[in-house]
Amino acid sequence: MKPHLPKSGRRGGRWESHRRVINGNLFRHRTGVPWRDPHARFGRWKTVYERHRRWSADGTWDKLLAAVLADADAEGRIDWSMVSVNSTSCRAHQHAAGARKKPPRLPGKGTRPLQHRPDEGLGRSRGGLTCKIHLAGEGGRRPVTLLITPGQWGDAPQFILVMERVRVARRDGGRPRTRPGHLGGDKADSSRRNCRYLRQRQIKHTIPEPKDQRANRQHKGSRGGRPAGFDRRIYKRRNKVERTINALKSFRAVATRFDKRAYVFYGTVTVASIRLWLRSQPTGET
Repeated sequence: MKPHLPKSGRRGGRWESHRRVINGNLFRHRTGVPWRDPHARFGRWKTVYERHRRWSADGTWDKLLAAVLADADAEGRIDWSMVSVNSTSCRAHQHAAGARKKPPRLPGKGTRPLQHRPDEGLGRSRGGLTCKIHLAGEGGRRPVTLLITPGQWGDAPQFILVMERVRVARRDGGRPRTRPGHLGGDKADSSRRNCRYLRQRQIKHTIPEPKDQRANRQHKGSRGGRPAGFDRRIYKRRNKVERTINALKSFRAVATRFDKRAYVFYGTVTVASIRLWLRSQPTGET
């Protein structure tokens, strides 16, 4: 990770002790403790929080995840044979509400954070505040790309946005890898728009057709088109994306959102994804 981190010694020594601060971030994300309460061995809590906030805003965590994915792909540790798309809802703590209406700015640059959302990715329901994580997971049970939305947003409208974020760089140069060998989805992703997008990109897919869509297609007769192919054996492999979500939610700061800003919570989920990739074994090992 060191070559991809901001260089130490700049800004009066501000970026020293990267290891200690990253360990403080991992501790906080794993346990879900408030930012002010990490152990003293990680240094000042404000240093840990501010560095996480800055790196979430300027895309440093994204660059680290992209570098980890590039290394994993070069070593053959990404299972491209089956990539599945899914989402999960996260309960937002009451402290996650109340962010300032004024858009945040990057310190010293005056631009907005890369993953900033005007709605801060918070949705309201009968159960309270919720947030949703949309992701694409590879066959080795690790996330490849992420997207944060309010909890009440549907999966189908975000499907193409998630797929467009699948870009794994080649370590030796060349065009990035963007297409999996096969794609799995659930009934929430089976809109005609999504299926048309997959056909245009020549991506084979296994997505079940809901009963109402099947009835509507049959009612139209020949104008309804042919039924979509569905292989139950292939669809069983989609359980791996569910297990990917379970692994992400083992980080308590991901399972329950405490961050007010959407881009800060996105950085939290990204750090959890990096941790899963760094501690995982190559595909095929147990």
